[in-house]
Amino acid sequence: MELINSIFSHFDSALAIILVLGGLIFFHELGHFLANRAMGIGVVTFSIGMGPRLFSFKKGKTTYQIALLPFGGYVSAVGEYSKEVEELGFTQEEAVSNRPPWQRIILAFAGPFANLVIAWLIYTGLTFFIGQTTLLPQVGVMLDKSPAIEAGLQKGDLIKKINGKEISSWEEVPAIINNSNGQALDMVVLRNNENIELQITPKKMPRTNIFGEEEITWLVGIQPLGTVKTHEVSFGQSLIQGYEQTWHMISLTLTGLKKMVTGAVSADSMGGPLLIGEMIADQAKNGIVSVLLLTALISVNLGLLNLLPIPVLDGGLIFFCLIEIIIRRPVPEKLQERLMQVGAIFLIGLMIFATFNDIMRWFK
Repeated sequence: MELINSIFSHFDSALAIILVLGGLIFFHELGHFLANRAMGIGVVTFSIGMGPRLFSFKKGKTTYQIALLPFGGYVSAVGEYSKEVEELGFTQEEAVSNRPPWQRIILAFAGPFANLVIAWLIYTGLTFFIGQTTLLPQVGVMLDKSPAIEAGLQKGDLIKKINGKEISSWEEVPAIINNSNGQALDMVVLRNNENIELQITPKKMPRTNIFGEEEITWLVGIQPLGTVKTHEVSFGQSLIQGYEQTWHMISLTLTGLKKMVTGAVSADSMGGPLLIGEMIADQAKNGIVSVLLLTALISVNLGLLNLLPIPVLDGGLIFFCLIEIIIRRPVPEKLQERLMQVGAIFLIGLMIFATFNDIMRWFK
């Protein structure tokens, strides 16, 4: 692993960006492609990238290509964008337009689902090959005049028990403190190989959460030292850990989207392709593990964002199919086209706004 880290750390940042984004787009479109093939639907084009074609080859009835712009891709099923079927060498049974809406929902969902599966596989692989990492409940930075200092807590203390409960990871500490409602907590810490008993009373204090919001909650004014413990786990346990980590990232992403829509989180915090590229380049300097963790996070975001009910996205196609199921007839093509134009304009505007935010961050 150290050798791989050493090699990867010298990769050009631009190459790392292309590999990560290109790889995620490839697997997203591969999900659509495999779903079409599994259902016997003909695929006209499998494209990685958008815009002018750089390279292509044809195998069977399908053209596989790489296009100029790496930030996108598509799988064009026969009958999806054109009524030409036999003219392209396909049969009417292979046309997606002749399939029931429930099948088209599966086809649209397959791409985002592939992104979630990739994230799960990354988390599973890292857990299996590196081990499960636990952040130890060891005290690091303490705020001045905080309850922790008043109680006699010291940097480096390892928290063993709180109110008689054994503590094995840092994640347990803030949860117990936050649920204390200001009642005194009996704490046992390990200091210089000696167990020391302390009593600490939380106070309501401001803190900034992972979404950038300031909230008032019960705190004692401590942060983790950052020491971790790693232990090996079986492949079966890795699969479970990978699933739990993926679900945790899904939950965080959905919560962030909800807060952004409701205005709880400022739209200025939204990042675009420049920020993503900068993050990938930064993590590339730290080695392949850091890049893979970021890749999994981006993959989860890519999958969920594509499920938003916005025309031109997979979620928009699912939305049209659901309406068709309810009203028992397809949404008029002209209306779909108009809504897709509106959706495209909205996404372009959103991309411009996010890119503007990225640029403004450079001047702050």
